[in-house]
Amino acid sequence: MEPLATSYPLKYSVHKARIFAVFLSMVLCTTILCLLQLRFFKPKIKDFYSFEVKDSRGRIISLEKYRGKATLVVNVASYCQYTDKNYIALQELHREFGPSHFTVLAFPCNQFGESEPSSSQEIESFAKGNYGVTFPVFHKIKILGSEADPAFKFLIDSSKKEPRWNFWKYLVNPEGKVVKFWRPEEPIESIKPEVTSLIRQIIMKKREDL
Repeated sequence: MEPLATSYPLKYSVHKARIFAVFLSMVLCTTILCLLQLRFFKPKIKDFYSFEVKDSRGRIISLEKYRGKATLVVNVASYCQYTDKNYIALQELHREFGPSHFTVLAFPCNQFGESEPSSSQEIESFAKGNYGVTFPVFHKIKILGSEADPAFKFLIDSSKKEPRWNFWKYLVNPEGKVVKFWRPEEPIESIKPEVTSLIRQIIMKKREDL
């Protein structure tokens, strides 16, 4: 009987060692896979043009189509004290500098004084009908809080400046980085030199690449 009593602990120890070896192998394999993923599958660094948004009809649009341009991104509203002045100025800016190297991108939002209550298509019709807008007017979004649109949240996080009212403007360079912002009351003349500088850089780079 004594040999049987001594063999049981031995078998138990071997079984335990095997389980430990399997566990150790799994941990090692998982670690190696994680390291390989970090090495070869690095997550793409986000920029403004890497996001997708919706147009006024709710269709998905990739902002990648605007890469290589200077873009002025604005949160717009139809019934605001700044509506007339800003829509007119934005259209003039787009007409003067766009559309080859520059564009205005308008994102309606109803979070400031509930001054944008209409549907997205109605907003687009309002902008085109009253101000002759030729730049894109996208789907109505939220830009504050947990439901904030990711593309606009990127602008806020990058600039460290959160809009406090309608018609805040963010200038994005051809690589998708925020370079400057303006409050709604600031004159459009203060934006033109920055846009001109970016466009000059775009043209010079294109010439160098020829």
